[in-house]
Order: sequence, then structure tokens, then C-alpha cells
Amino acid sequence: MQTYVVAFTVALAVAYFVTPHVKELAIKAGALDAPDARKVHTHPIPRLGGLAIYLGFVLAVLASMHVNREIMGLLMGGTVILVVGIIDDLKQLPARVKLLGQIVAAMVLLLFNVRIEWLTNPFGDMIYLDYFSIPLTILWVVGLTNTVNLIDGLDGLAAGVSTIASITILLVALQQNFWTVAILTAALAGSALGFLYHNFNPAKIFMGDTGSMFLGYMLAAVSILGTVKSAATIALVVPIVALGLPIMDTAFAIIRRYSSGQPIFKPDKGHLHHRLLAMGLTQRQAVLLMYVISGCLGLSAIALTEVNKVIGMLIIVVLLAVAFFGAKKIGVLKDVDSVKSH
Repeated sequence: MQTYVVAFTVALAVAYFVTPHVKELAIKAGALDAPDARKVHTHPIPRLGGLAIYLGFVLAVLASMHVNREIMGLLMGGTVILVVGIIDDLKQLPARVKLLGQIVAAMVLLLFNVRIEWLTNPFGDMIYLDYFSIPLTILWVVGLTNTVNLIDGLDGLAAGVSTIASITILLVALQQNFWTVAILTAALAGSALGFLYHNFNPAKIFMGDTGSMFLGYMLAAVSILGTVKSAATIALVVPIVALGLPIMDTAFAIIRRYSSGQPIFKPDKGHLHHRLLAMGLTQRQAVLLMYVISGCLGLSAIALTEVNKVIGMLIIVVLLAVAFFGAKKIGVLKDVDSVKSH
């Protein structure tokens, strides 16, 4: 049996069977997500589900591969971001403190020499980043961590999108013979999918920031490992396209809040999933539609590895144009109050 299949299976089984116990732990710890005007659930639901995802991933990695210096850095950094998420789920950390925790977790990778050192110029040679590799690595990790964190607004959404993104990177890694990346993404996909059974609407438990930040962090960190062989052509572009839905949703949120004079970090009800619900879709319909969009983006990401650079750039431009006009059409770029008034 292929090692990545073992990793996927172990992660899936652990996350599936551990999640109910994590639910009991969350209830005892008082880690309950209470409903409010912005959230769509109507009664308190236990969170901390990310603990099951973390355990599934770590046990799968330990069971299926040799832990070298880079993998150790990955696991230690993931543990740091997990602790930040646990504290936030229990105590609701201020945004600045949470950001600081994310930066510290990203710096753990740097200590183990897991960093983006090269970029590929689409029109020429390789670009060695030198000292710029440190801030770029931190920006990349923190950015993807928050991207997955922000899309966690409907039952099963973050877990499902992360599963699709992980499988996308897994398929590209197998295609390129990046076996380390393949095993890690298989473990990540398995743990997210095992948790999804308990998290799909109606959710019995939420992953909380514990899970959403861990998934985003791991997707970012695993992608960096891929840059060693692919010099960022494959490793960074593929997750950007595969996670295009939450990335664009985050970008649109920043544009929307800035243009309406609202603080960028202030939550609102203008995210894509909120707009889909406002259009009359049920939670399940909205989530399944976003799965389909993520799946199409995943296929586009795989296609990018099979075409030349010019065609690849054209595909990206077309995707961005479609996303922009689609978002404008359903009101994602507008302030929520102005949308309501129409």
C-alpha cells in the first residue's frame, strides 16, 4: 500500500473517532460557540474540534514517514498555532494578540530552515530572495492561516474547502514526485475529511480557530516544503488557486470594509456565504455550491501544471475576472447596509 494512502487512512480514522471525545471535552471546558447577529447557528455548539484534526494529522505523519528536521519544524509550528487557537476558543484573544501568535508560529518554521528561498520569474530566471525570504515566509504563512480562518462561517465549509485544497496539492505532488508533500497533504485531507462527518450541517461540533488556523497554517507550511524542488512555480501557485475561494473572499472583505470606512479586521455579514444565504440558499446548498467552486479551482490548479507559463497566466487572469464580476453581481463588494437597502 502506498505510504500516502496509509497517511490518509490513519488521519481519517483518528479524526473520525476522536471528534466525539473532543466534543465532550469542549462542553466540559465551556468552549461553546454562542449564536449572535453575525453567526448563522441558533444555539450554542461546542468548538475545539481542531484538536481532532491535529491529532489525526500528527499521528498519521508519525505512522507513515521519517521525521527529519523539516518535518519536526512543521509539527512544532503546527503545535504552536494549535495552542494559540485553543486559547482563542476558550478566552477570545484580541486580534493583535492572535496575529502575534501566528507570527511566532511562522517563525518556528524559519528556525528549522523551512522558508521560501526562491521564486520563479515567469519571464526569466530564478529569483533568489536572500533576506527577503524571512518576511515573505511569515507573510505567506500568516496570510493562508487567516484565509482559512475567515471562511469558517458555515457548517462544514472550512473543513470541506481545506479537504479539496489538500487533495489538489496531493495530486500535483504525486504528479511531480514530491513524496513528502504528498504524504503530508494526504494526512491533512484525511484529518479534515474525518472531522467533516461531524461538522457538516447540522454540525455537532465546530473546529473553532483551533482547527481553521491549523489547517491554514499546514497548507502554507507544506507548500513551502514543495518549493525546495519546484522553486515556487508549482508549490505556491497551486495552493493559491486551490484556495482561491477563501483567498478572494478575504480580499473582497478587505476591499469592502476599507471602501465603507470600516476597520479591516471588524467582522461583518458581507462574506460570500452570507450573501448566498441572503439570496435564499440553505446552509447545505451554499456550502455545496462553494465546494463545487473550490473543486473547479482545484482542477484549474492541476491544469496550470500541464500548460506553459503564458497559458497559465491567462487562466489565472480569466479566473480573477470571473471572480470579480461574480462577487460584484451578488453584492460581496458592497457594504452590508447598502446591500440591504436595495
